[in-house]
Amino acid sequence: MSHPLPPAEYYAGLPRHIGSAGAILHAPEGRILLVEPVYGDGHWEIPGGAMDHGEFPWDTARREVREELGLDLHPGRLLVVDWMPARADGRPALANHLFDGGPVTEAEARARIRLAGDELAAWRLAHPAEWDTLMAPHMARRLRACAAALADGTTAYLHQGTAPDVRPR
Repeated sequence: MSHPLPPAEYYAGLPRHIGSAGAILHAPEGRILLVEPVYGDGHWEIPGGAMDHGEFPWDTARREVREELGLDLHPGRLLVVDWMPARADGRPALANHLFDGGPVTEAEARARIRLAGDELAAWRLAHPAEWDTLMAPHMARRLRACAAALADGTTAYLHQGTAPDVRPR
């Protein structure tokens, strides 16, 4: 006869993953606000970051935009959830949530953004034609999915920036 595991033991045996969230601030002509981190591999990113323990993704997006850009915004609807598998470098699997950060013009951004100098070197409103050059491939795919979700009112589910084949088999 087997005995059920106590909840703490059961949960300790489950796989681990991390969560992150960000906001898509968008301007006319399809431009989206990107940030250049002072760390990393030289690629530009979407404003956002890791969830704190017990934090909801929406709250993470709001906190990260406030910390990184000095903007106090209330994110809108969920645009994309992108699942990233664990990596060989030890990073666990990652669930990334991206919310509509609302419209922003170049003039508004220049007047209101205050970069966190210890995290970010620069920001820019980038045209879609620039995304592949500025961003890692999976991030550029993720950003295209966000732009499509903004345009058509949908939410996308992705695997490494690409929609999985979800057709019935």
